[in-house]
Amino acid sequence: MPAKPLSTIPLPVDHAFKGQIDVSVDARDTAHKVFRVHEVIPVQATGAVTLLYPEWELSSHARTISAASVAGLTIEADGHPLDWVRDSVDMHAFHVVVPPGAQHLDVDFQYITRVDDALLRDDLVDIAWQRLMVYPAGWFARNIPVRPTLAVPDGLQIASALPLRSQHGGDVEFAPVSMATLLDAPVFAARYLRRVPLTTGSPTVQLDLMSMDPADLALAADDEAALKRLIRETSAVFGRAPYGHFDGLVVLDDVFPVGGIEHAASAEIYLPANYLRQPAAQLNNRDLIAHEHVHAWNGRWRQPADAWTATPNVPTRNSLLWVYEGQTEFWGRVLAARSGMRTLQQTRDALALDAASVDARVGRAWKDLQDTTNDPLYVSGRTTVWPEWQRRKDYYAEGVLLWLDVQARLQEATHGEKGMDDFARDFFAVTDNGTGVSTYTLDDVCTALARQASIDWNAFLDERLHAKDSRVLDGLRGLGWELVYVPTPSASFVEDEAASGVSNLGYSLGLSVDDKGRVRGVVWDGPAFKAGMAPGVLITQVNGTPFTAEALSSALAASARRPVSFDFERDGKIHHGTLDYHGGPRYPALRRVPGVPDRLSALLMPRV
Repeated sequence: MPAKPLSTIPLPVDHAFKGQIDVSVDARDTAHKVFRVHEVIPVQATGAVTLLYPEWELSSHARTISAASVAGLTIEADGHPLDWVRDSVDMHAFHVVVPPGAQHLDVDFQYITRVDDALLRDDLVDIAWQRLMVYPAGWFARNIPVRPTLAVPDGLQIASALPLRSQHGGDVEFAPVSMATLLDAPVFAARYLRRVPLTTGSPTVQLDLMSMDPADLALAADDEAALKRLIRETSAVFGRAPYGHFDGLVVLDDVFPVGGIEHAASAEIYLPANYLRQPAAQLNNRDLIAHEHVHAWNGRWRQPADAWTATPNVPTRNSLLWVYEGQTEFWGRVLAARSGMRTLQQTRDALALDAASVDARVGRAWKDLQDTTNDPLYVSGRTTVWPEWQRRKDYYAEGVLLWLDVQARLQEATHGEKGMDDFARDFFAVTDNGTGVSTYTLDDVCTALARQASIDWNAFLDERLHAKDSRVLDGLRGLGWELVYVPTPSASFVEDEAASGVSNLGYSLGLSVDDKGRVRGVVWDGPAFKAGMAPGVLITQVNGTPFTAEALSSALAASARRPVSFDFERDGKIHHGTLDYHGGPRYPALRRVPGVPDRLSALLMPRV
């Protein structure tokens, strides 16, 4: 029989920690892309001690930090080297015996990044504290005081929600905070930084715009006014803010993938370098700032009970990501419209993309929406070949449709008197001084919804979360609109194609292809799939002529009269396939439902 693994790692306990940990990060080695860390940890007790390197990040909902990046770990007690042993099961735990009389441990290590990594550059440094410290096991993170200091290349300015105590050249000192606060407060150091206040009075909100080119920091007056309206519209929905000051840490750089990481008093927001210079080309990124700011209420102030953990080495669970992420995505769509960052038509086009994506997810037959909340735990970092069938984190787009459905139900049940605004103002109300966390369960969500309308919300949500069909689209119809397919793509669809570098014919031929003929995606059980095509094949001919984007477009336009045929290369051989499709170009759009009030447009109207 196998030996039973015995863990000697102390569990976190909610008790006081004596003294404070000093964490010093040297982020000046831009040549080798190496962070150097030095810590002074006060000894709490002699004998066997376990130091932990963080592993879980709430914002990623997954085990996304790897000890594989840690090198050169040494531990000393009052200047005397100590031997350490890595735990045989948990690779993020290091056991050491602290001798009697020792007062503090000196810990040194390096965090190694790839040489092509953008985290550490001469003009921009990205400090993620959860990758740059170890801590003693046995305490809640909120009970461990930490004094962070930082060394960055000279000439860089600091952007962070952390309280800055002093900066002398590249030497930076922050005020002591709890470890929980530190891990939730990234620091950027940028040569080109522009601060844009978005509020007057308290609480304060500002954008810290950073780029590798100062020309990227030009913010048009209309766009600045829309951002200020965004903050006002968000406050109108949620009420009092759960922070005293909020920093939107916006990096305008094509090196990073577009996306965001939420924090309690800040947000990391990564956007293309031309986001401010060419706003008309950024339709599909216009709600990212709204999304990350809403997370201050939904995700950081109010957190699912099974997602909150005492330390970053305790596994998280994600059963309510359709609230945490799905509803935040819903509010991103709504608030971008209310603030004028998108027009009503642009918002409808964005929702059409959501609806079409959800409609195409045939994998719902075996994997329901509730099960997709497990995706971060086992899908992150892995390739999804057939997204319509495998599904991947669909709680975002399907979450938008789910909460539109809730809006329709609330409106119908209360004759237009109640809606998601009323739910949000009640459910996310800040009830302390803005520094704590309030956890919730599914029953709490249903109880709050029932305060707005007497519906069996447990039954309704259970049905939607476990549905095997696309009934979640009912919400759009209940708000007066329905998903249709038209022969001309919207501007949002065209921009999405450009960002992906493909022609997306997923709703017609069932494939997406780049301008060289390389197939990047094939819809599960669609026309291209049935013709034997798969992602990665190379189309060499279309209807007997050499592949070009124009030849493909012409063949699609004529598909009602002549089936589209391909010659394509797979595994070194040429194959031929004829697609059983006769419908011409087909792109998602929303169309009014006759006889149903236009409650969607009412939802998208400004509130202030």
